[in-house]
Amino acid sequence: MDHFDKAISALSDLTLGELLEGITMSPDLPLVFSYDGARIRPGYHVTEVKAGQFSALDCGANPEAWSEIFVQLWDIDEEERTHMTAGKFSGIVRKVSEYLRLDGSAKLTLEVSDGLRPMQLFCANAPVELDGMLTVELTPRAASCKPRDRWLADETAKADACCTPAAGSKCCA
Repeated sequence: MDHFDKAISALSDLTLGELLEGITMSPDLPLVFSYDGARIRPGYHVTEVKAGQFSALDCGANPEAWSEIFVQLWDIDEEERTHMTAGKFSGIVRKVSEYLRLDGSAKLTLEVSDGLRPMQLFCANAPVELDGMLTVELTPRAASCKPRDRWLADETAKADACCTPAAGSKCCA
């Protein structure tokens, strides 16, 4: 994946609603997050679910506003524990949502630590059923330049529109 593809990918972060929708079809399967080339340990906990509303100025002095949901995972081993099921994870989020009224369309960030190393921030890829588990690959959340990200998205949209076959179009010939 080149730098351009990574920037475009960052514009389409999985939302909380998309993650929950992706795991509802397999509530009895173990939900296993993967990051840094390894699976999260079977004793992991969801230690916090936080909702935030943010307002900012980007590097081009453009006002920005967004909602973000943070799910904190504590990557530990505990005796006799197995990975929690997708249904249990959904239940935890549902319980928090009853109290906080979580926005399913909010950007999703996962915070992961083993309690010793510093917290790392990740975005989630869509859940995939693999070997009797529901696996969610986590990708490190990188810094970005929002004006550049918007420009790249506009350029991609123009290229996609250009290459969509239309009657009499010679754009992609």
